Amino acid sequence: MTSQRTRERLIQRLEEAGIRNPEVLDIMRRLPRHLFVDEALASRAYEESALPIGHGQTISQPYTVARMTEALLAPGSPDTVLEVGTGSGFQTAVLTSLVRRVYSVERVADLLERARRTLKRLELRNVRLRHGDGAVGWPEYAPFGAIMVTAAPAGIPRVLVNQLTMGGCMVLPIGHSERQVLVRVSRTDTGYVHEILEPVTFVPLLGGVA
Repeated sequence: MTSQRTRERLIQRLEEAGIRNPEVLDIMRRLPRHLFVDEALASRAYEESALPIGHGQTISQPYTVARMTEALLAPGSPDTVLEVGTGSGFQTAVLTSLVRRVYSVERVADLLERARRTLKRLELRNVRLRHGDGAVGWPEYAPFGAIMVTAAPAGIPRVLVNQLTMGGCMVLPIGHSERQVLVRVSRTDTGYVHEILEPVTFVPLLGGVA
């Protein structure tokens, strides 16, 4: 189930769903998604579905990962990216393959350590991981060319917008469980502007650590 043919079918589905960026499609083809889920779920790793990773969290479905990455890169390739919510580390791995440096924050220590081991196994070294409250970002390394948030706050968090470079963008879901949308936020001289991309479903963004 983790054969190259299985992966090619996934890429075909992503293309049919509207993913166009060739770099995103290539890294989605090459990355071993089955390494980021429990062994019992490995046979489902290349299905178009989210899968549980413990602690009430999921690894996002491949389309969502590809769509958010494509949206993040659309304004231009950022030099540094802050990821809020490391989770399984799969989205982190996608980003490390496309930008110079990724800074990723995860509030659940167990998830962070599992992600760290997987990223190390894949020899992905241009990433710095931190156990902490992603809702406050990572001010010590700001500003970032782009920010990706993989859990949904109720609205656009100004504390994260302020950690973007001028003209930088943030891609994130916002809203409550009944109604969430994916948005791209761009920082401007006077604040920020945003555009709604499409409906999505994510776990809520929580503060603190676990």
